[in-house]
Amino acid sequence: MKVRSHKKDKVNIITLGCSKNMVDSEVLSGQLQANDIDVIHENEKSDHNIVIVNTCGFIDKAKEESINTILDQVELKRRGKLDKVYVTGCLSERYKNNLEQEIPEVDAYFGTMELPLILKAFEADYKAELLGERLLATPRHYAYLKISEGCNRTCSFCAIPLMRGQHVSRSIEDLVKEAEGLVKKGVKEVMLIAQELTYYGLDIYKKRMLADLMNRLADVKGLEWIRLHYAYPSKFPLEILDVMRERDNICNYLDMPLQHASDNMLKAMKRQITQSEMNELISAIREKVPGIGLRTTLIAGFPGETREDVESLKTFLQKHRFERAGIFTYSHEENTTAYDLEDNIPHEEKEARAQEIMEVQQEINFEKNQEKVGQTFKTLIDKKESGRYLGRTEFDSVEVDNEVIINSTKKLPIGEFVNVKITKAYDFDLEGEVI
Repeated sequence: MKVRSHKKDKVNIITLGCSKNMVDSEVLSGQLQANDIDVIHENEKSDHNIVIVNTCGFIDKAKEESINTILDQVELKRRGKLDKVYVTGCLSERYKNNLEQEIPEVDAYFGTMELPLILKAFEADYKAELLGERLLATPRHYAYLKISEGCNRTCSFCAIPLMRGQHVSRSIEDLVKEAEGLVKKGVKEVMLIAQELTYYGLDIYKKRMLADLMNRLADVKGLEWIRLHYAYPSKFPLEILDVMRERDNICNYLDMPLQHASDNMLKAMKRQITQSEMNELISAIREKVPGIGLRTTLIAGFPGETREDVESLKTFLQKHRFERAGIFTYSHEENTTAYDLEDNIPHEEKEARAQEIMEVQQEINFEKNQEKVGQTFKTLIDKKESGRYLGRTEFDSVEVDNEVIINSTKKLPIGEFVNVKITKAYDFDLEGEVI
């Protein structure tokens, strides 16, 4: 079979799954580039000859997407459009042996911690001095900052520790240096991510150090927004709220996945917290940071979930009125402790329950958004689409939350802040004009 000859390799990295995966791809890109290898994220031109698929293996839908993407790339290789296909990431970490048997056309499979081995496949060297250097896959004005890897929690539904290992924090010095480097590239907003933010520091400093890290990052000149994602509710370090309240460039925003509200489900999910303790925590958060935007994620259809559990969750949502919530259906994952339970709720019923819960949240969203009409917010312009600008307030993160639709005849610079007065509100978006 004739394969196109290339003067020089060009690598296309396709990233699936979460923002933590995206950071891994950015780090890999930076290393390849430093070794004088052309690399691009999600290349649409098809002028590359090598593909690396960074996979997700979290839940069934993600695994299916990852496998389909691998098969698509293998087909391109079979047709002579590609020279090599490599696979890395969580799916590869978790199912490497199976994948090697099922899709042998892939040139090599790598786990989540095998960056030096990937580079070796390109006859490239891992450059330790490039710490924090990444080729960003995001627009240049925002970036994710991964503060730790892995997770020590034992949630019964979650396969992440199987794929990412135990919790390992990065040092405050390294993270501050990386943030400073990002600002020099034009980044104005960083989103702190980890499997579990609030555990940060326990392994290397022997105490929770997220508040200290936030203070140090808030001192980085030119960093206008710092946003917190994936905080675990059990043993929540309340001191981070004082820092959030006191420092202007830390967004009044917290993403805290609760997963459920019924005590039966929380116990079965091994969440190490009760509904009563969550009630107290949420009240404390709202008291310490008035006007905070609280985001959560929830699971519908966990084994043994009853109608009473669903009603308990809906009542909980109505009580606390989260600004944002995402609902997922339960996925039965091998080697998790929940896998021993009978996955006894049909898929259609899981979907119906998720929809029912989301309808409660949708109404809350609409009411909360209506309250913003007439108010003016500092808004970051993310992009222009169909003649309209799309931006976000400090209460909204990228891709998962609301956008502000801005009608402006004047040119607005992408990646800059403007003040927007909200004129209309919908379930999931706001509309406004520049003041």
